[in-house]
Amino acid sequence: MKKLLLFALMASTILSQNIDACTVISYALKGEVYAAANEDDYMGFARVWFNPKTADRYGSVCFGLPDMQAQAAINEHGLFYDFTAQNIDPNQFHFKNVFSGDLFFEILGKCKTVPEAMVYLDKYDYTASAQILIADALGNSIIINAGTKLAKSGAYQINTNFDISKLKTKSYLCRRYDISDEALRKATVLNVPLFRDVLNRTRQEGKLSTIYSNIYDLKRKIITVYNFHDFEHPWVIDLKKELAKGYRLEKLSNRFPTSFAYEQFLMSDKAMYRKEAILDEINTKGLQPTLNNYFDLGRNTEKKDSTLNSILLEVGIQLVKESYNQYANGGLWEYWFEMPGGFKIENINDKRIRAAGEIFNYLKTEKGIDNKLQHFIFELSAYVNLVQGDRNRAKEYYSIASASSTDTWPISFNRSKKMLAIL
Repeated sequence: MKKLLLFALMASTILSQNIDACTVISYALKGEVYAAANEDDYMGFARVWFNPKTADRYGSVCFGLPDMQAQAAINEHGLFYDFTAQNIDPNQFHFKNVFSGDLFFEILGKCKTVPEAMVYLDKYDYTASAQILIADALGNSIIINAGTKLAKSGAYQINTNFDISKLKTKSYLCRRYDISDEALRKATVLNVPLFRDVLNRTRQEGKLSTIYSNIYDLKRKIITVYNFHDFEHPWVIDLKKELAKGYRLEKLSNRFPTSFAYEQFLMSDKAMYRKEAILDEINTKGLQPTLNNYFDLGRNTEKKDSTLNSILLEVGIQLVKESYNQYANGGLWEYWFEMPGGFKIENINDKRIRAAGEIFNYLKTEKGIDNKLQHFIFELSAYVNLVQGDRNRAKEYYSIASASSTDTWPISFNRSKKMLAIL
């Protein structure tokens, strides 16, 4: 679990915890260059999205969870990055130069090598609580957190869940680091079986579980992916061939055989499971028929489901996130994270945005929703109206959302005020 941008919002929408999650490796030996990682979290439903080359960005593939933050990524030149969770508090540092958007997604699109990435990282402060490993096809790698930059000095580097500055004094406790180090130290050749064995030995199970595992051949741009620590069924991605097919976003688990263990893990979060089930239904039955069906269910007082409104709200938010991801060539919804770049007035013509607007309109008329949630819904409705070109309605809804700071969630209130100042 690697939350780069942390804030408090509604209960199930954004959740950040300090946990011992993820193992990331880079290794260069005898002309071969690999990276590998276990992605650990409390939730599944991982996504993968392919972002073709544009006039100002290199092509790439990203892996992440439904929030559409890129947990791990590699571009067409073999520049790779991945994060691990940390207990480092960025607030203890005095940052002077903060990038206005998603710094590492910018690096992914503009840099071929670690030295090129370091031009950005020497200019801009790294302000997140997570720790990142960056590697390239030339064999360079570096681990960075808010207070430390440690370049690779030997053949390999390992990033787990302790401040990498403690490695020099060996004042850390992490079995996954030690297990990885022991296996990699003995390696005489680099290949998929070696890294599959290391990832298998460092996987996690239980409430915090390894959701997916990736092995990257950085020189050939070949990625071997495993779902939910099932190392018997790989999905092999040839990045060049996949990028030639155009932008694509899909649920990672759809590429693998059905697993009872994975299904049981997903069902432990009932609200998330229901949200994802509706999204699956949209893909199979169509967007509008599915929404109309759930609107009818919600209006049926005899069969009223008390949790349906909150599930539909999550569906609407997810539709905006995924629509914006395509619009931004694989980038995250910066407005959602209150990043400066998210307050540009943009025009997005997408059926998912329109459908999200229908959901928010439906929820605005529902009874029994408290004031803070109601204002949050008005804020979201304002946003989707704005990106579809209706400034007047957006201004009206933003005014409602920011009418009372005590009856509005702080981030929703702040975003609404910022947008009103722009409008």
